[in-house]
Amino acid sequence: MRYLLLLLLLIVVSSCSTRKIKNITYQVSAQNKPLKLNVFVPRNAKAKNMPVLLFVHGGNWNSGTKKLYGFFGRNFAKKDVVTVISSYTLSPDANYDQMTQEIADAIKWVKGNSANYGGNPNKIFVTGHSAGGHLVALATMNPKYGVQKGTVSGIILNDAAGLDMNYYLEQNPPTNENDYLNTWTNDPKEWKNASPIYYLDDQTPPFLIYVGTKTYPSIKVGNEHFLNELNHYQKEVKPVFLNKKHIPMILQYFWPWNDRIEETVDFMKKAGE
Repeated sequence: MRYLLLLLLLIVVSSCSTRKIKNITYQVSAQNKPLKLNVFVPRNAKAKNMPVLLFVHGGNWNSGTKKLYGFFGRNFAKKDVVTVISSYTLSPDANYDQMTQEIADAIKWVKGNSANYGGNPNKIFVTGHSAGGHLVALATMNPKYGVQKGTVSGIILNDAAGLDMNYYLEQNPPTNENDYLNTWTNDPKEWKNASPIYYLDDQTPPFLIYVGTKTYPSIKVGNEHFLNELNHYQKEVKPVFLNKKHIPMILQYFWPWNDRIEETVDFMKKAGE
């Protein structure tokens, strides 16, 4: 009971030290529905031109909601990081291409609007867990989606799925299970188009990559392929392996003293110099 009371007190104190601006429409979907995001800022921040972090949730591309990740926004805002948590249209209502374009539009919104919340539009970072990692990487790296080179200062992947979706789908052709046929189509050309690994080059933003040692085998393989290719351009990047399963890889951010928060802030400082 005492532990629970301390936990509740921690949540209240954390909430009081930050401010949430919720349900800002950043774009309208192809289905004519508003796409919304939440912005978290320090309540009494004196700092201006703070770094900006856009987070995209996972959920196998067919589930999840930004509403669940207030803890992520609050804990980074406490570190003087303007934190944006975005929604996107899920499968089967959208395929990977529409989702990625929506996240690209969210990045463009951050570029154009983050200064209104104390953020520095020249220090934008993107991060995502699971499917969210795939979407932020593809939206940033594939020029098709209109995010200009240099817009994103760094990419933080948290147990990202789908980094080499082409390889995975060649071994496991999509079916209606998990809405994969809707998400990826049955066209192998689309599988390659959907894979961030094919868009790495010498202008790719720097990476910080986390992988759970107890995560799904497909995520381990995809990250291994991606890192092997990334190291042609960023030789210094090594994965940070954590002794966790897939879901705990994001739940760890619930705790404001989590080492990942400090590591990410340090990464942003160095990458933004």
